[in-house]
Amino acid sequence: MHFIPEALDEYVVAHSEDEPALLKALTRETYQKVLQPRMLSGHYQGRLLSMLSKLIAPKTILEIGTYTGYSALCLAEGMRADGTLHTIDINEELHDFQRKYFDASDYGNQIHQYTGNALEIIPAMDMRFDLVFIDADKPNYPAYFHAIIEKMQPNGVILSDNVLWSGKVIQSVQKNDISTKALLEYNQLLKDDARVETVVLPIRDGLTISRVV
Repeated sequence: MHFIPEALDEYVVAHSEDEPALLKALTRETYQKVLQPRMLSGHYQGRLLSMLSKLIAPKTILEIGTYTGYSALCLAEGMRADGTLHTIDINEELHDFQRKYFDASDYGNQIHQYTGNALEIIPAMDMRFDLVFIDADKPNYPAYFHAIIEKMQPNGVILSDNVLWSGKVIQSVQKNDISTKALLEYNQLLKDDARVETVVLPIRDGLTISRVV
């Protein structure tokens, strides 16, 4: 959803950094071949993810929810020369699609893919993270936070996507709407947990920036 008038939103995008050619190609192929292409981060949010990563200069990045690899490539742009990005997705059918674009980028040998349940994979990861991007199934957002918080470096940053959920977080919640209920719980968790300080940005579907204190 748009939180500002569409014409102003178009102006904002037009005066932000251009989308790299590789990501334009990834977007085209995603729309041609993959279900739910709206799940892509897209040009504007992708440039924001890239900028945040460049400001943080992370050595170790974790992404929960790869989809076709767009956001991973954006985050990799700010990674240190000796850095690594670890991205987890439950859909094994997208593995080769992701790998094709990872290998076509400058970061192919630094991006490590994991296929399966993130809540089973993360506890076995013997590393600490400077930057984490959560963009997977919404009902597990609180569980993802609890899985990663003790693995964060001091001053590490957690980015959480879709936290406004098309505005549903301020509407009456249907009894069977587990995604909205989970996001309400998650947003309150980030607000209340003393281990992080959090700002919610009304960008695209809502993006939260949380810094580990």
